[in-house]
Amino acid sequence: MRIVSRSGALLLAGCLGGFGALTVGDELAISNVPAQRYAVVAERERLYAELAEDVAELEQRGSIVKRVVKLSTPAVVHIEARRDIEGVRPARGDAEEAGSGVIIERNGRRFVLTNRHVIKYSTLNGINIKLSDGRIVHPKQIWSDPGTDVAIMSLVAEGIVPARIGDSTKLEIGDFVLAVGSPFGLSHSVTYGIISAKGRRDLRLGDDGVQYQDFLQTDAAINPGNSGGPLLNLRGEVIGLNTAIASATGANEGIGFAIPINMVMVIADQLIERGTVVRAFLGVRLDSSFGPAEAEQLGLARPEGARVTGITRNSPAEQARIQVGDVILEFDGNRIEDDMHLINLVSLTPVHKEVDVRLLREGRPVGLRVRVANKAQNPTE
Repeated sequence: MRIVSRSGALLLAGCLGGFGALTVGDELAISNVPAQRYAVVAERERLYAELAEDVAELEQRGSIVKRVVKLSTPAVVHIEARRDIEGVRPARGDAEEAGSGVIIERNGRRFVLTNRHVIKYSTLNGINIKLSDGRIVHPKQIWSDPGTDVAIMSLVAEGIVPARIGDSTKLEIGDFVLAVGSPFGLSHSVTYGIISAKGRRDLRLGDDGVQYQDFLQTDAAINPGNSGGPLLNLRGEVIGLNTAIASATGANEGIGFAIPINMVMVIADQLIERGTVVRAFLGVRLDSSFGPAEAEQLGLARPEGARVTGITRNSPAEQARIQVGDVILEFDGNRIEDDMHLINLVSLTPVHKEVDVRLLREGRPVGLRVRVANKAQNPTE
């Protein structure tokens, strides 16, 4: 027996034996098979078309990342620093440190930003800076700041391209970022992620520690060798200096930290201009354990600000009549999150600048003006 569709196409040939005679319903069901198949094919074609549109949009976004990489990588360098300072023994048998850096321009001169821990055990001749075109040069001068783990090196070479500096204060959690550097010695590696958090200030970093912390947290992969390389926004601007990871294995586990570029540049400019960092001084001791219970007693909905537990004599705080028990809520227009936040803000304030301070005193808001002093002239703080 032969069964044909309405179009005459052959569907089935053979013996129907024990199935008996076909009913009208059976014939209609069989006749609809090509139409059903056509509908499936049409639906798949529609889905393919939708997918192509989505991929085209994704590829357009991907082209942004490609342009960022093309613009930024010429300014990224690989650093190898031989441990050649007398009396310093290489850790775990390693003879040199490896890291990354980014070229910047200040007043017509070229410099390389990196982390202090990458080059701190080396000298000028022991530091090899590998440029994007393969040339290897030595720095002409080195400055560094243990308090922030920032280092900067002057560079003299033809045809080097500086990076564009961004504004890290404009970053928000969820912003897309790229990390560029030399993880495990693989120079100019690029990873992609987001800003996971801001204001990380309680990290334990290295043997020296880092006193002034205000890290950006990112899930863009950062591994050993990325230290000192740039964290970039999608405008191709440097918005951070990759510094550390939180890891049980020593490799990336999705939690990396970068110093905000605004903080880096305050330090870098002082190092270039003065050769050292001059930090401002307020003259208060703060309650590091200020928590929800204490905040509620003071009439605050949540722990915020920095609670004063002591005042240094003849300090700017004393002169401005800040008192023990005051909670400093705002400093120079910045709302204070906790005690370390205030310490960072004060340390980055230009010496002798007069700033507005808003605080809570016995449940009442109080506004004051404070002229910060030079911390170096107040060694007790």
